[in-house]
Amino acid sequence: MSQSSVLAALLSGLRSGSIELVDLTQPLSPSTPVIQLPPQFGQTQVFELEEISRYDDRGPAWYWNNFRSGEHTGTHFDAPVHWVTGRDLADVASVPAGRLIAPAAVLDFSEQAAKDPDFLVEVDHIKAWEADNGPLPEGGWLLLRTGWDARSHAQEEFLNADENGPHTPGLSSECARWVAEEAPVIGLGTETVGTDAGQAHSFEPAFPCHSYLLGADKYGLTQLQNLAALPPTGAVVIAGPLPIVSGSGAPARVLALVERS
Repeated sequence: MSQSSVLAALLSGLRSGSIELVDLTQPLSPSTPVIQLPPQFGQTQVFELEEISRYDDRGPAWYWNNFRSGEHTGTHFDAPVHWVTGRDLADVASVPAGRLIAPAAVLDFSEQAAKDPDFLVEVDHIKAWEADNGPLPEGGWLLLRTGWDARSHAQEEFLNADENGPHTPGLSSECARWVAEEAPVIGLGTETVGTDAGQAHSFEPAFPCHSYLLGADKYGLTQLQNLAALPPTGAVVIAGPLPIVSGSGAPARVLALVERS
């Protein structure tokens, strides 16, 4: 099949609905939840719009805005340089475009996370999934479905924090190391505010998903939505972060292509 016929088949599938386009992105607004660090550290910016003109004397025929946002606000992409272990690796503008389109494995732990918000995925959980579904995709994404996107309408419910910090599901430290060093994937995607579990500040090392994965030149996708609409295997993810020069990450529009029978 020629390249043109492959692209024509893709367009035909999208038009007919045999290929479904699933939006995995949380829209950006001032109410989009943001991570909160202990007060001694710098804090990310809540998304803000500043109107420049709206069909008025500032611009009679056009409406537009300035916006202000943290790089890691809303659905966003973590580049390796985001963490000290990846300080000499790629910024978000340097990530090869070819790595922004990749197959996905979706591992569903929503039932476990509903019972225990501190649920941790272990290597054995992933190997059990592989026994049922086949190996993780080479050069693909490991997407962690926990049902946490249902909380994304409210800051407090989404962060789920108390005096001991946030309580959200994620990978154990050993599992994070395994995904970074042994799994064939290019990165980890989550529905929570970051790639690490809420209590990962107390892990060894602290924040192991950031430490291990970004140090291994892998990536993160966070605050994903609608993973429940994806099959365990077969989806293709398109991640489109803003190519911010020297940026540690960027808000992203993340889409998935899913073939429907």
